[in-house]
Amino acid sequence: MTINDDLKVPFERYRVLAFLTGAALAFLSLVAIPYKYVFHGEGHWTAYAWQAHGWLFIVYLIVTLDLALKAKWPMLKIALVALAGTVPFMSFVAERKIRKELGY
Repeated sequence: MTINDDLKVPFERYRVLAFLTGAALAFLSLVAIPYKYVFHGEGHWTAYAWQAHGWLFIVYLIVTLDLALKAKWPMLKIALVALAGTVPFMSFVAERKIRKELGY
């Protein structure tokens, strides 16, 4: 199965947002959390970084829903792919699986 023209643009948008969301969450999990709670670091940059991830995640949900509706995914798959943005590194796994599924 190869990706059709109707899914090419939505998939590319999803792919970019999956990477950005996953990279932000990985950074926050590996750097910001230990900085704040293990090393008792101070500074508001962690709060701003979490807010940025929150906005990225909202956009990730929108592009995921766009791709899902165009690809006619079942509700369970939509929910699982959407939740992949909440687990560190899981959006990378989901993106790879979807890329293989679509033949891209």
